[in-house]
Amino acid sequence: MYLSVQLSYYPLSEDYKPPIREVIARLQASGLDVYPNRMSTQVFGEFEAVMTVLSDTLKWSFETYGKAVFVANFLEGDRRPRE
Repeated sequence: MYLSVQLSYYPLSEDYKPPIREVIARLQASGLDVYPNRMSTQVFGEFEAVMTVLSDTLKWSFETYGKAVFVANFLEGDRRPRE
């Protein structure tokens, strides 16, 4: 099953840009299709792969940067932007 996710990350610190950049870089390095934009990051791939990467990324973020808010919307199917 293919999964489309819209993910927003809000580090609870004054210096919030470096953690956001690192989370996006980790998602991009995962091999999934990742499309960052100004308000969120869209992640696409097979269900198990997406959920594993998101779980690992959230855990890493909390361990590395502490408190943060993640907001995610999940949609079954391929909703990648068409070029």
